[in-house]
Amino acid sequence: MKTIIQVVQHLRPGGIETMVLDLVAFSAENEQTFIVSLEGDSETAIASWPRLRPFAEKIIFLEKRLGWQPALVFKVRRLLKRLNADVVHTHHIGPLIYAGIAARFSRQPPCLIHTEHDAWHLNDPRRRYLQRNIIRLVKPTLVADAQTVADAMQNKLRTQNTHIIHNGIDTERFKPGNQHNARQKLGIPQHVPLVGCSGRLEEVKGQAILLDAIAKMPSNTHLALAGIGSTEIPLRQKASRLGLSDRVHFLGRLDDMPTFYQALDVFCLPSFNEGFPLSPLEAQACSIISVVTDVGGAGETLCVNSGRLIEPANAGLMAETLVDVLNHSKTDRYSSPRHFVKHHADVRQMAKSYAQLHSAGG
Repeated sequence: MKTIIQVVQHLRPGGIETMVLDLVAFSAENEQTFIVSLEGDSETAIASWPRLRPFAEKIIFLEKRLGWQPALVFKVRRLLKRLNADVVHTHHIGPLIYAGIAARFSRQPPCLIHTEHDAWHLNDPRRRYLQRNIIRLVKPTLVADAQTVADAMQNKLRTQNTHIIHNGIDTERFKPGNQHNARQKLGIPQHVPLVGCSGRLEEVKGQAILLDAIAKMPSNTHLALAGIGSTEIPLRQKASRLGLSDRVHFLGRLDDMPTFYQALDVFCLPSFNEGFPLSPLEAQACSIISVVTDVGGAGETLCVNSGRLIEPANAGLMAETLVDVLNHSKTDRYSSPRHFVKHHADVRQMAKSYAQLHSAGG
């Protein structure tokens, strides 16, 4: 039985955190997997994200404070020894530093794997320098979750032999459903064209541009936003200024995301930066055509037959594309998006690929 330790910075709702939970849920029979969160505590995290509750016995919180804490390296090393870790799998730079150093300089070093989930942060020279040198120091087996991320790592970090393992989603959980029932459950009007967007309400996610696009679309078009964040009040204010208050539905954080996607006619991800986002995969698994901006690995999530890739920050083009998809979605939505996700981005295939890497010793 191999012991796998997944190390993340925090356990707040997000793509990386969801992926790590899935790696626990779909781990191989010969693996036991734990999650180590550098930041946070169990009570607060579970209260903020109830999805963590079934995994509570598998999660260890280290309650890291802000700033560099050298002593945390020794704490992580003791933890790895206590758990008898065979594989340490880090996600992003903070976990790579603390857990990477702890693993590499243990008396019996476990296999060390690091997955990079986006590349835009490597545009910062200081972060690029730091990550390049920590990789040289701890020598992890490197994984990128998208080809664009692997290319950026090679160009900016000068890495070689990076494995590419696309993130996956549970296609048995995310599946087509009854649109009428979904809208009724969410309190969204029936018989209106509905665009949906899920994700943190933060400037980088581009919801403000999506509001501009909705304002340019037919007056019966509605928008559903799932998620919470620091821009919620500014977005509500903007919707009011644009005369969209009755057509934009702020749904907050939703635990039942399949119902959200099932309510839609088209999904839109208007981000300015992304790694390999899960939300277009979730939407397409529910047979909802997706429109995403051409940033990071977002384009790699799209069904080649139905998905639409557009440039970021272009509200006019976004509106035009969404209108076109809405005009054809009733005939096209069941043709290929779900088939694409099931064959290219199912969570079981992702977990199997990582298990093979674990078995190979990195």
